Amino acid sequence: MKKILLFAMLIVFGVTSSNAQTKAKAKKAKATKVVTPKIPSVEGAGMVIENETIDYGNIPHNADGNRQFVIVNNGNKPLIITSATGSCGCTVPTAPKEPIAPGARAVIGVKYATDRVGAFTKNVTIKSNAVQGDTKILTIKGTVLPDTTTPAVEPVKS
Repeated sequence: MKKILLFAMLIVFGVTSSNAQTKAKAKKAKATKVVTPKIPSVEGAGMVIENETIDYGNIPHNADGNRQFVIVNNGNKPLIITSATGSCGCTVPTAPKEPIAPGARAVIGVKYATDRVGAFTKNVTIKSNAVQGDTKILTIKGTVLPDTTTPAVEPVKS
């Protein structure tokens, strides 16, 4: 009787163990599936911008104002950025000088002058040879907070 009971427990343990391994493998298979968005390709030079608006949020006065727009050439010909201009002198963009190969990524840098306190919304105009349109408007926005330092107070003399 003890042998039968021991044998039955081994069978139950074996089934439970293999079932747990199967579930773990199924969970692992689901976790490893990564879905990458498919960027449609175009004939000619193409330009897809990963995020057309950069929100600085609330940033300190005189903080680092450098940010980057990432662009992808989704065409079959080189993408050439002919100009990148800011909407005012406080927004300075930098664009790649070299053509961007099909399928390649590049960065358009933008620096906002964070010495100006208050809310801002500025545009960066990109001109290129992209077939979807030769002009693209990108936006930066945020709020530069005032300095929070309190002036030194002299003690009152009695």
